[in-house]
Amino acid sequence: MRDRGSVDGEWTRYWRAPDRPVEAMHAHFERHVYHRHSHEAYSFGVTEAGAQAFRCRGGAHTSAAGMVMAFNPDDPHDGQAADALGFTYRIVHLGPELVGDVLVDARITGGAPLFASPVVTDPVLAASLRDLHAGLLGHASALRRDELTTRAVTALARRAARLSEPGRQLDGVVARAREILHDDPLADVTADDLAKAAGSSRFALYRAFRRAYGMAPSDYQRQLRLREARRLLRAGTSPADAAARTGFADQSHLHRWFVRYYGLTPGKYASGAQ
Repeated sequence: MRDRGSVDGEWTRYWRAPDRPVEAMHAHFERHVYHRHSHEAYSFGVTEAGAQAFRCRGGAHTSAAGMVMAFNPDDPHDGQAADALGFTYRIVHLGPELVGDVLVDARITGGAPLFASPVVTDPVLAASLRDLHAGLLGHASALRRDELTTRAVTALARRAARLSEPGRQLDGVVARAREILHDDPLADVTADDLAKAAGSSRFALYRAFRRAYGMAPSDYQRQLRLREARRLLRAGTSPADAAARTGFADQSHLHRWFVRYYGLTPGKYASGAQ
């Protein structure tokens, strides 16, 4: 885990498990603004103080003290303080495979949990997530972390989710454009290249892609590059090399976008499992 001292009133603490898809962050932000992005994992947060305003799934939301935020994998969202006082929150990211394993073990069937609302008012869930977060950042034993994870995931599934097989209905144009971006995130494709390969006009593809994923194709491509940078950093690649290998102009360029998407620096992320 890494701590950063207060910088103009803002601070973060971050931890990542070395052997499983689990991350946790505790932070206070006043001026930081999250760029619209999504995570490959489920993301569950608890606002401790202040209020965070964000847009998700086409609507504006506010999470005030005691409220729970629940984001499905690939849920695009942004975020910033709702007022000048800022907000303090705890957030945990859990890989879909880990969540699925917990639900199977707990004999909760029906498919992957999907959260209809990104903001949930439920003191029981908030307490369960705070306990899990405190255990992760507080050096709890591996056994205790597993117990807290099971308790939090099962509570979330039973109290705030519907269980159904996830499936995004995409038309062929959007699906093809997404496939092209995933096949080679580093390719310097133009809007014309992407539209032609997908069999659409530029304008129609742009609108359909934003409707399906909540962001422009260029933002989606940048996010894929940042996810690859995260994988490289976890594997021990230096931030400078990760930037060069993922299409960013230099380390500073990667640094700026990494902070805008994830709220922490590439260096802090790389050392988070220590």
